[in-house]
Amino acid sequence: MDADALRAELRSFIAANFLFADEATVVDSASLLASGVIDSTGAMELISHLEGLLGAAFADEDLVADHFDSVDRMIAFSAPYLQ
Repeated sequence: MDADALRAELRSFIAANFLFADEATVVDSASLLASGVIDSTGAMELISHLEGLLGAAFADEDLVADHFDSVDRMIAFSAPYLQ
């Protein structure tokens, strides 16, 4: 999976599972936590989905808000896992 495909998949997942709206409503740079789109349970659901997409298990020390707070941050964090 490349970065563009991952971005599209994350936007679709967030829109369908947390916003219940069209993926066009997802702002890639917006904080998902600060805007109330996700809470801690939603963050874990999103992390699990991302791990599944990348076929990777993230180390406990990588499970911090800075890596998963926005689509842009998830793409940057996922760069080493992308093909």
